[in-house]
Amino acid sequence: MGENRRLAAVVALAQGMAAAHDPQGSWRAAALGACRALDGSFAALSVWERERGRLRVLVNVGERSPQEQEFPEDETYPVHQFPEITEFLHERWVTGGEPNAWVETAGGPARGAAGYCQQRVAALRRRGRGSCVVAPIVLHGRAWGELYVARSAGAPVFRRADADFATVLAAVVAAGIAQTEQLEEARRLAFTDPLTGLANRRAVDLRLDEAIERHRRQGAVVSLVVCDLNGLKRVNDTLGHAVGDRLLERFGSVLSLCGAMVPGALAARLGGDEFCLLAEGAAADEVVKAADELCRRAAELELGDGVACGVASTEDEVGTVASARRLFRLADAAQYRAKALRADRPVVAGRDGPDDPVVRLADEPSPRTPADRRRFRGRRG
Repeated sequence: MGENRRLAAVVALAQGMAAAHDPQGSWRAAALGACRALDGSFAALSVWERERGRLRVLVNVGERSPQEQEFPEDETYPVHQFPEITEFLHERWVTGGEPNAWVETAGGPARGAAGYCQQRVAALRRRGRGSCVVAPIVLHGRAWGELYVARSAGAPVFRRADADFATVLAAVVAAGIAQTEQLEEARRLAFTDPLTGLANRRAVDLRLDEAIERHRRQGAVVSLVVCDLNGLKRVNDTLGHAVGDRLLERFGSVLSLCGAMVPGALAARLGGDEFCLLAEGAAADEVVKAADELCRRAAELELGDGVACGVASTEDEVGTVASARRLFRLADAAQYRAKALRADRPVVAGRDGPDDPVVRLADEPSPRTPADRRRFRGRRG
């Protein structure tokens, strides 16, 4: 491959990773870019899970064998079967004496000066491949994983020049992975409550908008639990804000536990002492059951005074839910009523007949001042 073509291949790989919208897309772009750049028939990207002592395959692209999924769930290999990822780095790469990547052939050492042959040679033969080039990916000065590109049996075997080029490609992949990880961390921080580790209001708004859109188009059931942790101000005033924070963290854990009763539910802290659960696709009664368990467990916390909990679901008799705002107002009104009644169980919108007080309260004009909001909270319908 000429220098201009190789430069173009490097640029294409970097651009492909930069354009990806999530880690899986970035991994796939890396493997595809390297496969094309090295004229391979197959490529894989693997990460070294140090704590488990294994290589986990993230993505397979190109001509895959029947057992090779594009994004495998459990394709892993003990590092002791492929020790070169550690040995090569520590014994050769660190000393600067060899290129970062190496070549293996299906013919073993007699066909080429392969450094490690046993497992990889067997795998090449088993899958009808003639040779492969392996490049460790180094991130922040440590081995992160490896880039693997193979050619079919009968194709020209990889040479040392290919290994040198694979070293360059692995460096580009490392830079792309670093950028992806930074973006994922920024995304995590943007959608996570720092105190409890739950989702935040921004995450709920985004998810709820998407869920309501699916409800409008497909009739998907969307349910929302809004809850207010009672007694937080008293705890803050008498025991200090550090203790109040512990109460919030503890309740966040309880909310997460109860949310797990509903597959796919999102547990979130809306701000202050307000929390919510958002569920899509689950029956309303399943969500109410989880909310009931939440009330029971919150009442058993060593601090605070339990929780006021309101539930609203598109499956109940609440009228048309055409916007996320209306579902929020329904759940909010149910929570206000639970607080006013000092209820120890969730109040569910739309379950008190055609003149349900919660639905009427939700559909009233919004309160305009803090005082109005307090009166709104206290109404009993």
